[in-house]
Amino acid sequence: MDIAITKMSSKGQVVIPSEMRADIEEGDKLIIIKTDHQFVMKKAEYLEENLKEDLEFARRTEEAWKRIEAGEGISMTSDNFLKEMDKW
Repeated sequence: MDIAITKMSSKGQVVIPSEMRADIEEGDKLIIIKTDHQFVMKKAEYLEENLKEDLEFARRTEEAWKRIEAGEGISMTSDNFLKEMDKW
């Protein structure tokens, strides 16, 4: 694992240190994923074609967990759950 330090400019730009960008070419698309205290950067070509759908699913799942943690969730039996799913 390689580690380097960089900083953000007043314009919000972040320089990827030269030793970290050996396999990145000008124009390559990069994906940045932010969690609470972490940023993950990946080359877009290495991600699956369904990335947009996967990210939307992750966003909706995170929203659902936040609602559940806030006490806004509902409880039901597995039979009722399956009946609800059949409606979709």
